[in-house]
Amino acid sequence: MTGQDPAGAVEIDTSKPHPARMYDWYLGGKDNYPVDEAMGRQMLALDPRVPVMARVNRAFMHRSTRWLAKNGVRQFLDIGTGIPTEPNLHQVAQQIAPDARVVYCDNDPIVLAHAAALLRSTPEGVTEYLQADVRDPDAIVESAGKVLDLGRPVALSLVALLHFVSDEDGAHELVDRLLAALPSGSYLMMTHATADFSPEESAAATAKLKAAGVTLALRSREQFTRFFDGLDLVEPGVAVVPEWHPELGEPVPGQDDGVIPGYGAVGRKL
Repeated sequence: MTGQDPAGAVEIDTSKPHPARMYDWYLGGKDNYPVDEAMGRQMLALDPRVPVMARVNRAFMHRSTRWLAKNGVRQFLDIGTGIPTEPNLHQVAQQIAPDARVVYCDNDPIVLAHAAALLRSTPEGVTEYLQADVRDPDAIVESAGKVLDLGRPVALSLVALLHFVSDEDGAHELVDRLLAALPSGSYLMMTHATADFSPEESAAATAKLKAAGVTLALRSREQFTRFFDGLDLVEPGVAVVPEWHPELGEPVPGQDDGVIPGYGAVGRKL
């Protein structure tokens, strides 16, 4: 079964859930299908705070983007963008730096169907959208290089993405290849779900998603920190997501009702 956007430009596989559409459902959006809601409800049965986790990740993106823009970063490459939810990354960055340039990238055709919302740049800045998969970093870099100046620092955003990429697919190597294409002074901003705090529920969630054809690769704090090998971690280093520079944004309702099982960090390429 497939769906199409109103222009008939993209085909959307609605036979199995997709993380971007499940994330949209968690956030209260309308751009998802019954298969996404059904799996989302199974995840809520395991942990009712999943929508809070989704909002916490979104809030981290806002805070880290503000930090980066305030510290002089003017270029952003956001992979795993998801369905547009305002404020989007470019809106946060361009509020501080109107000349910021942002390239979005996602592999779900439904994101492409709504990409116009990602392209409303300030007159001074630029936004662009790529339909591509993080597992093809060379194609992403080649296309992004037509919009971004890869001779100047770029912030690489991988928020709530790599827990959907297994070690077999070379998650750490993919990040290394993306960072290798960026110059010194670039940054990696990233969040990642973990099983460190709720191993039984996490194992059940992983099994349910696997049965539906979705990879969930939950990583420990040590495994997450490996993504930042060779980078200079911005204080406070690796943190439970809501604890990374909370002063840069508003708290998410419910985020203090137990530990949010995920880590966030920002690191600078030397």
